[in-house]
This record gives sequence, C-alpha cells and structure tokens, in this order.
Amino acid sequence: MKTGKYEIDMCNGTIMDKLISFSLPLMASSILQLMFNAVDIIVVGRFSGSQALAAVGSTTALINIFTNLFIGISLGANVLAARYFAAGKDKEMSEAVHTAIALALISGILMAFIGLGASRFALELMATPDNVIDLSTVYMRIYFMGMPFFMLYNYGAAVLRAVGDTKRPLVFLIAAGLTNVVLDLLLVIVIPLNVAGVAIGTVASQMISSILVLRCLYKSDSSYQLRFSKLRIKKLYLIRIFQVGIPAGIQSTVINFSNALLQSSVNSFGSTAMAGYTAANNILGFLYAAVNAVTQACMSFTSQNFSVGKAKRMDRVLLDCIFLSVGVSAVLGIGAYVFGNQVLKIYTTDADVIQCGLEILSITTVPYFLCGIMDLIPGALRGTGHSAVPMVLSIIGTVGTRILWIYLFFPQNRTLHFLFISYPGSWIATILMQAVCYYFVRKKCLRQIQLSLK
Repeated sequence: MKTGKYEIDMCNGTIMDKLISFSLPLMASSILQLMFNAVDIIVVGRFSGSQALAAVGSTTALINIFTNLFIGISLGANVLAARYFAAGKDKEMSEAVHTAIALALISGILMAFIGLGASRFALELMATPDNVIDLSTVYMRIYFMGMPFFMLYNYGAAVLRAVGDTKRPLVFLIAAGLTNVVLDLLLVIVIPLNVAGVAIGTVASQMISSILVLRCLYKSDSSYQLRFSKLRIKKLYLIRIFQVGIPAGIQSTVINFSNALLQSSVNSFGSTAMAGYTAANNILGFLYAAVNAVTQACMSFTSQNFSVGKAKRMDRVLLDCIFLSVGVSAVLGIGAYVFGNQVLKIYTTDADVIQCGLEILSITTVPYFLCGIMDLIPGALRGTGHSAVPMVLSIIGTVGTRILWIYLFFPQNRTLHFLFISYPGSWIATILMQAVCYYFVRKKCLRQIQLSLK
C-alpha cells in the first residue's frame, strides 16, 4: 500500500510506534477541541460569575445528546474509508468520502434547526434552575448555529484519520483554537456579551476548522480528494456507514442521556454544585480525549488490517492499544487527582465550587484507565464492522448501572461523592460484558478471514 507524506501504513511494520504517531496528534486535537468549551468556561467563570459558569456547564450534557448520534455516524465513515484505502479501492474510497461529506452538511443543518427550536424545552426537562436557564438557552441556541461547521470538520477529519493523517487536523484546530481564545476575551471582557460572546467565539472557530479541513481534502491528489460538484449521497455507502455509525452514535447518545440524568441529580444541589460539576467534568473531558484518541487508533488500525486479512496483527493492535491507553490514563488520572485543587482554581476562585469539584474528581480520576479499556473493545469490534452488539452491551453496562445507582442507591446517601461512584462501577460492568462479546466476535472474524483467503 502506497502512503503519502501525512499517511501511515497501518498494515505493515512495527505497531506501537505507529499507534503513538497516530494517537499523539489526535490526543492534542481532541484536547484542543475541548479547549473551545474550556475557554468558554474559564472566561465566563472568572469574568461573568458563577451563574454564567453554571449556565454554560448545564448545556454540556444536552449538547452531547443532540450531537453525538451524528458524530457517532462519522465513525462509520472512518471505518469504511480505512477499509477502502487499505484495499486500494480508489473509486469506492472517493464515493464514500463524497457521501460522508454530503451527510455531514445535511446533518449539520438539521441539528442547527433542532437546537434552535428545542433548547429551552430540553433545559426545562433537566430542571435547570430559573436563575441560569435564560443564559443557558442563549448559549445553546448560538452554539447550535455552528452545527454545520462542526459536522463538516468532524466528518472531514474522520476521513483523514482513516488514512493515518492526524497531524493536519491538529494544525487546523490550533488555528481555530487561537481564534476562539481571542474572540472569547474580546466578546466577554472588552465587549461584555456574557455567555453570548463565548458562544459566538466557538461558532467562529468551528467555521475556521471546517474550512481548513475541506480545503485539505480539496487539494489532495489521493483517492480521498474532494470535489464539491461530486457531493451526493449514494445509498450503498450510506448503508455501510450507517451499519457501523448508527449503533456507535446511539451508544454515545444514550450514554450522554444517562449523563444528563446525572446532571439533573447534580442540579438538585444548586448552582454551586453545578458550577463545581462543570469544572470537574471539563477536566474529565480532557482525560477522555486522551483515551479516546487511542480508541480511534485501534478502530482505524483494526479496520485496515481486517480488510487485508491480517488477524494476528489485529490482536496485537488491541493489546498495544490497551497498554498505551492504561499508561496514558493512569498518568493523567493520578495527576488530576493530586493537583485537582490547583487545576480547579483555573476555572473559578469560589472555594465552595472548588470543594464540589474535588468531591467529584476524588472518585473518578484515578480509576479512569477503566474507561479507556471499556471503550477500546467496542473500538476494535467496530473496526471489523461489528457495532450493534457492543452498542447494546455498552448501554446495558454503562447506562443501566448509572440509572440504577441514581434512582435506587443515591437517594439513600445524597452526596456528590456517592453519586459519582456510579462512574467506575459502570465502567467495570461494561468491560466484563464487552470482553465476552469480543471473544465470540473474534472467532467469527477469523472464520471470515479464512474464507476470504481460500
């Protein structure tokens, strides 16, 4: 397989160094993307007060519910593109890319209308306090106006990841992130627009990142070259993208629905606890970005090797990814636990808010490596095209455990620390079920590979 300057040969040679080369820029990209929201939180927390901080934070779970179905579908585009690229199927690769980008544009426009119309109603369902709901609604409505840019960037970056290019999306996000920082400071401190200012800054940064990634695809001379005149949805590729992407999107959406239920439980403690959860959850978001980068690597590497029938290499990819994910999450998780007080002070100077954040971090950060393992197994399975069963097991293990905890156990001991024990508990339950699933799916994949080689 011929590879270009930014591409990685995932099917030959050593694995760990290529996983690191793939994962590190993706980690940095994901962390930078999180900085869009982190800068919003830090700026409004320090310059607009704890109510504005709570208002921005109370939208996170809802935004994830609305967007993660379509972001999950982009994983289907990643798997399909990786498979065609490794097999050298240039025509199929091109048509899959144009279908994916057309889907991104349509879904982004759809999400913009849904967000504009449903934001306040959804916030009311989550029992958002009266003193922050108006600000939360403003933030969400402006944020959703940027959904077309958000979707185009994520689907375009998914295509680039499929061929091993994680470096250029990082450069694009650096440019967008710097724009976001400048606009947030300008529109909150200089021009006091409060939460509206940070939302406008985020939308502008998303527009820049989407333009850059589309330009990159347009200028490519490879099989994933983009031509806007060819943008159309072809049923064959749409179905194949959906086969992997819809289960992944549903899984992510339902898990974030459980997080929204948890957000509602946090809301019952008042705006101080909401602000503490906002800051702590943002820190956990950085941990997730790191382990999710390894999951993305696992999925892309597995997909390419599955398409060329390299079963032993697929096994090695998963093992190396487990070592890498555990190492990264252990370092970051322990660091967040030890320096939690100092990190939380970046977000706010309110001592009560910091104490609430520390309660949450004390139970979620050190065992975060479990979350990395929990996501890796479904990532490997999606790389082979099996996405439905991992989705069901993740929903049962993660969502089921958290719902039981929130409604059966939490009312008996209403503290933030006890509420968030549901996190590591749900991770362990899901890992056990996913490991059993992987054993049986792996046997099926081996039979498929053996039949294809005859």
